[in-house]
Amino acid sequence: MNKFTITPLIRQYKRLKQKEPDAILFFRVGDFYETFYEDAVLTSKTLGIALTQRQEGVPLAGVPHHSAKTYIQRLVSGGYKVAICEQLEEPKPGKLVERDIMEVITQGTVLDDMLLNEKKTNFLASVYPGDNKYGLALLDISTGDFRVTELTRDELLDEIRRFEPKEIIIPSGIDEIEVNNIAVSRMDDFEFDYEYTLKNLLSHFGIQTLDGFGCGGMREGIQAAGAALFYAKRNKRKDLSYVERVSPYSRNDSLVLDEPTRRNLELVRKPTGETDGTLLSILDNTTTPMGGRLLRDFLISPLLNPEEIRERQDKVSVFYNNPSFTAQLRGFLSQMPDLDRLITRLSLERVNARDVLFLGRALKKFPEINRFLPDSLSSYKLGNFDGVVEEIEKTIVESPPQTIKEGGIIRSDVNKELDELRNISKNVKLWIADFENTERQRTGIGSLKVGFNSVFGYYIEVTRPNLPKVPEEYVRKQTLANAERFITPQLKEYEAKVLQADERSRLLEYEIFKELRDRLKNFVPSMKEASTKIAYIDVFSTLASIARRYGYTRPVVDDEDRIVMKDARHPVVERLLKEGEFIPNDVKLDLDERVLVITGPNMAGKSTYLRQVALCAILAQMGSYIPAMEAKIGIVDRIFTRIGASDDLTKGVSTFLAEMTETANILNNATRRSLLILDEIGRGTSTYDGLSIAWASVEYIVKNTKAKTLFATHYHELTELERLSDEIKNYNLECKKWKDKIIFLRKVVRGGCPQSYGIEVAKLAGLPKDVIERAKRILVSLEREERRGSSERLMQPLQLGIFDEVKESEVERELKNIDIEKLTPIDALLILKKLKDKL
Repeated sequence: MNKFTITPLIRQYKRLKQKEPDAILFFRVGDFYETFYEDAVLTSKTLGIALTQRQEGVPLAGVPHHSAKTYIQRLVSGGYKVAICEQLEEPKPGKLVERDIMEVITQGTVLDDMLLNEKKTNFLASVYPGDNKYGLALLDISTGDFRVTELTRDELLDEIRRFEPKEIIIPSGIDEIEVNNIAVSRMDDFEFDYEYTLKNLLSHFGIQTLDGFGCGGMREGIQAAGAALFYAKRNKRKDLSYVERVSPYSRNDSLVLDEPTRRNLELVRKPTGETDGTLLSILDNTTTPMGGRLLRDFLISPLLNPEEIRERQDKVSVFYNNPSFTAQLRGFLSQMPDLDRLITRLSLERVNARDVLFLGRALKKFPEINRFLPDSLSSYKLGNFDGVVEEIEKTIVESPPQTIKEGGIIRSDVNKELDELRNISKNVKLWIADFENTERQRTGIGSLKVGFNSVFGYYIEVTRPNLPKVPEEYVRKQTLANAERFITPQLKEYEAKVLQADERSRLLEYEIFKELRDRLKNFVPSMKEASTKIAYIDVFSTLASIARRYGYTRPVVDDEDRIVMKDARHPVVERLLKEGEFIPNDVKLDLDERVLVITGPNMAGKSTYLRQVALCAILAQMGSYIPAMEAKIGIVDRIFTRIGASDDLTKGVSTFLAEMTETANILNNATRRSLLILDEIGRGTSTYDGLSIAWASVEYIVKNTKAKTLFATHYHELTELERLSDEIKNYNLECKKWKDKIIFLRKVVRGGCPQSYGIEVAKLAGLPKDVIERAKRILVSLEREERRGSSERLMQPLQLGIFDEVKESEVERELKNIDIEKLTPIDALLILKKLKDKL
């Protein structure tokens, strides 16, 4: 930097840049945010804007302040931090404008709606590693949601994937966290110090102990939470008073769905990253952003307590049984803004007059919402904010501008002085017209006119032929080609009065707005409570609407050790088909039928059947109705899935190793209360290795884990397991063969699949006719060898080329040429010995 001339402005920039060295500094200069030096080069390249330089040779890239949000969004989304430096005073000639950094925007500390996903939390995660466990804090500063927990390293990584934070902060002295596509920021180790973080939390909440929140004994959790709050406050340069509590939680409080399970069941995202066609996408008919975020939370954290589940079901049932008022209620809900985030902006004094007006309109709907809530939902009645609504409507104009410092936002009759000042400005035209007419008569200059420009203010213009008539008290200010412009003491005095009135009017409007904003801040806690209630009403009514529209039923959820469903359906797949096309199926997993071995050809529907059982269990435990005629579901503590085969190339893990790692995790961690969804275990290795592993896994589940299990396989030998234990039952996806074609009936029936139908499925998939015919001949050969009991043949892999024929052996040729009628017994014995020697 030393090669550049250091001006006072650049010196000021460098001083402020030192405060946030790892951020791009947006430095306000007039109507632009300017970046300098390396920041300018990076900003120019990232945003595709021109890179220029100041007169002293300093690299420069700038963006207009009125459109800066778009550019900031692109930088932050790209993983960069942006520090916003504002001018703190009006520019004055010969004086350097005072400036300071007002906030730092990172992916985890975003507040602007343009940078937020309205139906997803925007968590900042903070991680602190202890000796035996990790502290994890999750803070969404856009809503005030603040959570803390303690867990093992494996649990930590899975929890991070579950909540998908936008940014993670860690102590500078620890190794990187193994996460993909999440920004990681480091803080000094002392900022995670226990005493320091505890003091920060106690001071923020204004309490003497965290025991009242239930997290007083969570040492590592406190260190993570205190660091998260400190980081957010430092970035926002605000006290974040709307963050009113930190809520401890445990992974054991909810049905555990690890990352492979969430991925395989496509709960919120497909393995490709898409969100369409997921369970969340077909459930989310919420009408408010708050409801959308809460529904997602329901889905990734189903309950374990049957009583709490039934309480949710009761709420859903109220709306399910009253479709008329539910529809009207949801109409009012659809008019709600994002109250959570709007209230947060109010707390941080980041609202404009339009925001306040939207808030008032939302609060005005509360009585209508209450009117549609029956007595059974009285706990969800919203508070009375009539006084707040009245004050907002009485103060703010109907269509206020975006800015709050340029006037035009406060109604008449709110403030007497403001009305008087406005009258001065309003009467300008009348005064000017009267003054102009008086001067024409006094001077005898009929063409005299009064005008205004931003350079000279008000002036009197006289054409050249009339210049001899100009009075002595006129002061010349400007000469034009055909006229000259003058001012008078009277005109300048009035100009000063008007300009002072305009300036005072703008300042007074801003003061009135700030006073209103401060009064509204007193209602933040009660408004946040109302927003939470609206979110729950939205979710319960959404689940009821889905249930009624698509024929869901209320399941019995209890502590019994069984899952029994009649005519259950896959909630996503059935929506992709025409109405009535999806074939429902029963399922029975209890003490008598613990492990169901499911066989059937590919494409018959095994995977769909397995997934629908798991999805219905999740829906039931989140308090929803489920797609089935009837169901009884005992609480499941964890759902494990082993579905499909894919290499994890990013970790250098082969298909089979990845499969075995997932299987080991399941067998080591499943309990009797778990639900296991196992699809094609052992597929990634040789036939006999795979069959052996699959067989041994089922035996282990029956003897040790005793978890309820659905086990789909293409190894038909596994159907023999039914003979080993009464708890193992065979089922298959029924198919029929008709005119050399296969028809999938999609119905699950008792017994193993009689044949694989592999060639028929290959034909459906479009393999060339020659390949199909060749496969049939090879199959006949293999089946003949199997019938002969040639164990040696079965143990050797058959390697026939697609163009090879099954050649006739020499022994077969000689046998065909023997004339049995002419053979003597001695000849027969000699030939037999000869043939035997050739084998």
